[in-house]
Amino acid sequence: MYQLKLNPVDKKPKYKQIVESIITDIEKTVLKINEQLPSISELSEEYYLARDTVEKAYKELKERGYITSVQGKGFYVEKNVASKLKILLVFNKLSSYKKIIYYSFLKTLGDKAKVDLQIHHYNATLFKEIIENNLGKYNYYVIMPHFFQDIDKVDYMKIIRNIPPDQLVLLDKDLPGLDSDHLAVYQDFEKDIYSALASATDLLEKYKKLVLVFPSEVNYPFNYPFEIVQGFCLFCIEYNKEFEIVESAYDQIIYPGTAYIAVEETDLAELIKKVRQSSYLLGREIGIISFNETTLKELLSITVITTDFETMGRMTAALLLEKKHIKIKNAFSMIRRNSL
Repeated sequence: MYQLKLNPVDKKPKYKQIVESIITDIEKTVLKINEQLPSISELSEEYYLARDTVEKAYKELKERGYITSVQGKGFYVEKNVASKLKILLVFNKLSSYKKIIYYSFLKTLGDKAKVDLQIHHYNATLFKEIIENNLGKYNYYVIMPHFFQDIDKVDYMKIIRNIPPDQLVLLDKDLPGLDSDHLAVYQDFEKDIYSALASATDLLEKYKKLVLVFPSEVNYPFNYPFEIVQGFCLFCIEYNKEFEIVESAYDQIIYPGTAYIAVEETDLAELIKKVRQSSYLLGREIGIISFNETTLKELLSITVITTDFETMGRMTAALLLEKKHIKIKNAFSMIRRNSL
């Protein structure tokens, strides 16, 4: 007999839970086209539900085109019901890098899914509204869990735990504290920057000091993973490098023997301008490393540490289609150029 997925602690009305359970299973092909559903009496008895509750759920399913009824025989999955997966993609922001992920994700899915995109802007309250308003409406929830540093981690973890693990996909960042069998394609920001810098010790040898330009939430509207700072500090300590963390490049006076790591594009531009206005040679007396590859950085011969955003989108979509609940660290590397 068909098994409903009802949550006794969920405050959502039981008829809504019935609707969401059946829709999810139709779209996942657990319930197949033309398959007969349990009768109202059968579901009422099996799950100790009032007949009115089941009738209300079946009525909504009929109105939404998911099931049909045949006089004297019962209820069946509608033969014309859409078979595409429904996916909610929830980004923290929409940048040029996120667009690469987005279009790679869509291209890999092709016509197998319908994707809706929403942005939570690092705001846990907005994120909560997005998830609560859409629970039960999608087959998968693909989330970038980046939030402001002063947000209580418990708040957004509680929201994420409301999503069934087999429907949850974490993108760009995993959450080790989330003990569930979910899909994740992620960066390990602390280990990634450490490994990238360690791979370039021969280039960094001529620089006495490293400066990380890491924007604060006060000066910049977006939040970058603090793990970047942790990995940077760990590298400098272990490799005996003088180091400093600053919030902006604008008030910096550049000194020879210093290499700068710019997380934000505006700081990169400011550093390049300062070097060009000085007598120092870029790549010899002053070093510059930027986060995330772009065509412009390639043309300017700027050294970058970057993940492969196109692969991240493609791999996430492929694993989702294969229904694999695994965790994969996305490739991360340093691209050596003349600025270092």
